[in-house]
Amino acid sequence: MLTDRRTLMTQGALLGAGLASGTLAPIAAAQTGAKGGFVSKRPAPADRRFVSKAVEQEIARVSRMIADPEVAWLFANCYPNTLDTTVRMGMADGKPDSFVITGDIPCLWLRDSAAQVKSYLHLAKRDAKLRELFRGLIARHARSVLIDPYANAFMEDPTAPTSLGWAKEDVTEMRPGVAERKWEIDSLCYSMRLSHGYWSATRDPAPFDAQWADAMRAIVRTFREQQRKDGPGPYKFQRASRQPTETLLAGYGPPTVKNGMIHSGFRPSDDACQYLLFVPANLFAVTTLREMAQVASEARNDNALARDATALADEVAAAVAQHGTMRLADGSEVWAYEVDGYGNAIFVDDANVPSLSSLAWLGCVPADDARWQRTAKAAWSEANPWFFKGTAGEGIGGPHQGMNYIWPMSLIVRALSATDDATILRCLATLKRTHAGTGFMHEAFEKDDAAKFSRDWFAWANGLFGELILHIAATRPHLLKAPLDTIRV
Repeated sequence: MLTDRRTLMTQGALLGAGLASGTLAPIAAAQTGAKGGFVSKRPAPADRRFVSKAVEQEIARVSRMIADPEVAWLFANCYPNTLDTTVRMGMADGKPDSFVITGDIPCLWLRDSAAQVKSYLHLAKRDAKLRELFRGLIARHARSVLIDPYANAFMEDPTAPTSLGWAKEDVTEMRPGVAERKWEIDSLCYSMRLSHGYWSATRDPAPFDAQWADAMRAIVRTFREQQRKDGPGPYKFQRASRQPTETLLAGYGPPTVKNGMIHSGFRPSDDACQYLLFVPANLFAVTTLREMAQVASEARNDNALARDATALADEVAAAVAQHGTMRLADGSEVWAYEVDGYGNAIFVDDANVPSLSSLAWLGCVPADDARWQRTAKAAWSEANPWFFKGTAGEGIGGPHQGMNYIWPMSLIVRALSATDDATILRCLATLKRTHAGTGFMHEAFEKDDAAKFSRDWFAWANGLFGELILHIAATRPHLLKAPLDTIRV
């Protein structure tokens, strides 16, 4: 039985674990008709959690563009995985409520849930059911933020205590409805991005009510608290663990110089920051605060909220520009991963997003920015301690799974950020060769043996793979005709 996000299981062990615990996605009965004879791994139609006619049409449209039958099969399995297996629709206060779990963990992470549905945004304008899903998820995010803006994960029942065994004894203020309370800047950023993405795609003002505005004000207030200009703020967290990345020094983390950047206790991997001024998340906060300001202004005519968010974004942008860079051993200037304000900085990159590698794709920096290009190149090299290269592939991992484990997410983000065909094809070929016969993406695989992987059911990675295929279909459709088996990885 999967008990926490660090559980590592091979494909054989996962299949051997069975479905008795109810924590793994149901495997469909054999469904024929897939290209090349591959059998669909989707749940049977009657067992799917959420069905969108527009998504089914998109699967059919894009699949016809893909020459490689295995890649077409992967896309058809992965792209709808969030809808098939993780969405729980209901009503709250007379309005739609969408609870989106991560996959094998039956809780809603603000980050994961927003990222999981992103690849359906372009279809929402023409699909009323998808609009209902997005309205419900935006409302669920708003209610969750108002429960506790410092929490990263939430229970479906807002009155329930956490069901996560590893979080039950955490030394922090665990409120009803909170599943885990790791303070991560990016959690709130993803809520703002979800709102902006939906508004941009539909111009539908329905989700942006007074509750939403209260949640957005709570986000701005929390970011200001974590600039820590007037003290450490109300958040404190400790956990008894053998892993030092699971807890914070004295509950607050190591000392910092308060320079206007926002402090983050944890990274988007849910691992503790080494230095609390986490650069990718600060840059993401700048971008998403401005996006939220746009929604507040255009959807609500709330110019006061828009001005407050924009002012904070401008302040953080100036601070991270001044304090968020460093020089590598060869003298080249790059974005640091984390800094403390005292002059200490680390250069690493982690597969989870926001990362240094993802900054251009997230819209935080221009894709042609020279500093970012140097940063991304260094992240995908031995300059990054969490870059691994083996017989199964090469890519970025992180402390969450440990040494020699590559996250498919890093390959997908690299391909989404690439501007040349060769890089995209190499990433796609590696993804094809490392799903270990499961038909889905995983959290991480061992660099020399892709049959060793973590998380058989990880909806964010599956959705991100679907997003990659959609991106290629829209921007470089000729690559979907390429013979991937001839590409050296």
